[in-house]
Amino acid sequence: MRADCAVAAVVKDAGDDPDVTHGALVRVTVRPGAAGSGVVFRAGEGVGMVTRPGLPIPPGEPAINPVPRQMIREALAEISEDPDVVVEISIPGGEVLAERTLNGRLGILGGLSVLGTTGVVIPFSCAAWIDSIHRGADVARAMGVSHVAGATGRTSEAAVQKLYGLDEVALLEMGDFVGGMLKYLRAHPVAHVTIAGGVAKMTKLAQGRLDLHSKRGAVDMQSLAALSGLGARVAEANTVAEAFAVAGPMLGERVAEAAWLVAAETLAGSGSLLDVVVFDATGALVGRSAVRAVHGRNRLG
Repeated sequence: MRADCAVAAVVKDAGDDPDVTHGALVRVTVRPGAAGSGVVFRAGEGVGMVTRPGLPIPPGEPAINPVPRQMIREALAEISEDPDVVVEISIPGGEVLAERTLNGRLGILGGLSVLGTTGVVIPFSCAAWIDSIHRGADVARAMGVSHVAGATGRTSEAAVQKLYGLDEVALLEMGDFVGGMLKYLRAHPVAHVTIAGGVAKMTKLAQGRLDLHSKRGAVDMQSLAALSGLGARVAEANTVAEAFAVAGPMLGERVAEAAWLVAAETLAGSGSLLDVVVFDATGALVGRSAVRAVHGRNRLG
């Protein structure tokens, strides 16, 4: 502690969570503030600033989420009933680390965001990823974006962005969590939703899966063969990509339409337009559903 401030620091341990900030130093400096100012938050080195609407913190504020702010206020209240202090949070090297996050897309510039919903790390829950999808949707809606696209990976994301000429803010890094994205967009609709992915992930969606991770199961090649109408030629393929090569363009169209039906069940009631696009490993379009509105549950198309 110095005469003009108090400083506390901790090295973040993210446990099993896949977090780029694992091992980062988080430092908080508290200084006296102006009389009557209350608790004021400042972004130090490596902490970003919010520049776009739609996040829990308004533009112009440090990217320190409401829960961490409340936790800090409660800790300070244990010392003083109505403290007038400036709380500066810094994460040395955070600006470089932020380049490996979605912050730039969300409009958080200059560093990392201080997140948190409970203050406790839950080992490898998928909540953080799904929450980032929700925040991306919030920003897109707040900026008046009418067409968003959720992609399973970088290749499909780049391909769908080019296909539709979408702005970066319209791109939701869905990953394997198509169900998490669609459920949120059902409650917070946009005019047009596109789902984009590779042949294997979109085949899993077509077969009824809303979590596309490999741990949730592999593609049912017998079902894929039945969908293709080519029987053993497809069923005996070593990979989904090989099955698509054997079956030709027809299979991509059928997978996209079957995936649309599954996705529409989850998005039902939103009134959004929905389409599914399927890309191969090079980003070439190999399947595409029609673009049509989602209405009530079990009333698709």
